Amino acid sequence: MKIEHIALYVKDLERAKEFFVLYLHGKANELYHNKETGFRSYFISFDDGARLELMTRPETMDSDRGKYCTGYAHVAFSLGSKSAVDELTIKLNNNGYEVLSGPRTTGDGYYESSVIAIENNIIELTE
Repeated sequence: MKIEHIALYVKDLERAKEFFVLYLHGKANELYHNKETGFRSYFISFDDGARLELMTRPETMDSDRGKYCTGYAHVAFSLGSKSAVDELTIKLNNNGYEVLSGPRTTGDGYYESSVIAIENNIIELTE
């Protein structure tokens, strides 16, 4: 069994798509738009076969979720090396994204950083 995809509701669909394409080298499909409901989405595909669905609809609203609430906590992307984690963390920070932690080696041996990326969603960057 494998996870087919993970879906994320966002308010600014185009900005979210550009984040995953620009910084994480995803490839976006054509925009899907259901004119009856106003639902719009992109699937972002990554080289290893993983996919992320970015979705929005007119009634999408912000959540009051804190960093440590129940539910999905973050999506982690393996970049292949410590230097890639360092470089992307610096680039994201320089472009105004908040770095929550790292880069660092965690107690369980991961080299990672965590960044608040699109609409307060946490992206973890690992080696």
